[in-house]
Formats: sequence, C-alpha cells, structure tokens
Amino acid sequence: MLPTMALNEEMWRAIVNNDASYNGRFYYAVRTTGIFCRPSCGSRQPNRSHVELFATAGQALAAGYRPCKRCGPADQRQPDEEWAQQAAGWLDAHYMEPVTLEVLSAALHRSIYHLQRTFKRIIGMTPAEYLTRLRIEQAKQLLTDSSLPVADVGQAVGLPNPAHFSALFQRRTGMPPTEYRRERKEQDHETK
Repeated sequence: MLPTMALNEEMWRAIVNNDASYNGRFYYAVRTTGIFCRPSCGSRQPNRSHVELFATAGQALAAGYRPCKRCGPADQRQPDEEWAQQAAGWLDAHYMEPVTLEVLSAALHRSIYHLQRTFKRIIGMTPAEYLTRLRIEQAKQLLTDSSLPVADVGQAVGLPNPAHFSALFQRRTGMPPTEYRRERKEQDHETK
C-alpha cells in the first residue's frame, strides 16, 4: 500500500474552498467514489472521513483511484489552466494599453462571463484585479528607476488620467506616487 499524506485543517479548507493555489501540492481521493481530484475541483464536497491524500497524481493512480473528469488531475495542465495563463500573459504584454474585459475576451475568443469566472478560479483574482496589480508594480518600478514625471508614469502603465493614477496608486501602496519615489530615492541614498 502506498503511503498517503495526513489530512490537516489547512488541506481540508483548501478542498472545501476549491483553492487553486493548492493544486500540485497534493491530490485528494474519495474512497466511496474511487475518484481523485485537484484541490480546486468544483465537484460536490466529499465526506471528510472518506478523503485520502496523495502527493502526486501518479500515487493516486497507483492506489487504484481514477482521475476526475471534471478537473482532470492526471494531466499536467488543463485547458482552462493553460488558457488562464495565456490570458495573464496577454495582460502582461498589453497592460499599458486601454484594456477592458471586452477587449480581453475578444483577444482570447472567450465570453466575458467565462473569462471572469475561469481567470478568477485559476489565477485567484479577476482580470481587472490582476491588471491593476500589474500596473501598480510597473509604476513602482518606473518611479524607482526613472525620472519620468508622475503623470508620464501613469500614462506608461496604462493609467492616463493623472488623478485616477495617483488615487489608485495611493490606495494600493498607502502613499502617493511622489512620496513613494522620494522614499525610494532616500533608501537608495542611505544604502550607498
């Protein structure tokens, strides 16, 4: 018999919450159905006493469980996972442009509803949240590494309205862009 992993509270919560961030860290099998899944699987919540954990899909297969048809845990990547990564890559390449859900869904040939739902399930946030996070990270880099005026930094990261850029930056970082730049320059000066 293959060794199984102990089902702790953290792993059980990952199963109950269909937490995609645990995919690849473990697989769970349900003794009564003979099926194994990824933690993110949207199938009905199993009875905790019927759950068995495995470190790899191969171990679950070797123990006699068959892969779930819904989440396909025996495959390395699922079509939805690959597509969500493709969507994230598209956003990475086009963050400085005016991006809307309509633009993104058209570029990836998916409905807005499917885009929102699948992206959030796989990536852990909506496309808009991902885009905002990406833009703020790029803005932080430009504020640190360049002498571009703040308005131009906003423009460069796809946020052309200076007031909106400053408000969004402050909401995400806790300080306005000018203060962020000043603090980074002071830190750089202190380390030299």
